[in-house]
Amino acid sequence: MEFIVQNILNELLEGNKRFVNEKSEFKGLGKERRLEGLNGQSPKAIIIGCADSRVPPELIFDQGLGDLFVLRVAGNIVDDAIIGSIEYAVANLQTPLIMILSHTKCGAIGAAIMSNPDQVPGKIGSLIDAIQPAIDRVRYQSGDLQDNATKENARLIAERLKSQGEIIKDAYQKGEVEILAAYYDIESGIVSKL
Repeated sequence: MEFIVQNILNELLEGNKRFVNEKSEFKGLGKERRLEGLNGQSPKAIIIGCADSRVPPELIFDQGLGDLFVLRVAGNIVDDAIIGSIEYAVANLQTPLIMILSHTKCGAIGAAIMSNPDQVPGKIGSLIDAIQPAIDRVRYQSGDLQDNATKENARLIAERLKSQGEIIKDAYQKGEVEILAAYYDIESGIVSKL
């Protein structure tokens, strides 16, 4: 399994290099690939990414239709609906890699640093509550607080997923799925593993 996951990760990072070098192939987007999807799906990776419009996983990894199972939510936080979606992909699609993809200039992290969850409108406070543990862990580290918190948030989510959700936990313990955190730099376009 480790070999398979490493190959998938290499494939994603090679796609990211094409994206960075403006040599994206955009393969797997035609009618033939679309029709292949009628028979089901077998994505190579589950990406839990931020809802930020500047961070589209399919594009930054230069992947086609059906290659990625993408879940996007501000701050790439994980709730019961996201866990259920991950469990579906792990149990029914046998997707072997879960990546929590954080990014520079994350507005959700910035808002969480600047806000009190009790003083924001609507359900935005629930995002801030979910991100706060990462901020608390890095508040006194050297460097940029928002950048440090963004990376720590992805790491914490990756660690929590290893013991959250019965299906994910079981698959992780059996070595059927790998869970990792990554970081996308909007300016350079480069994705790096954390």
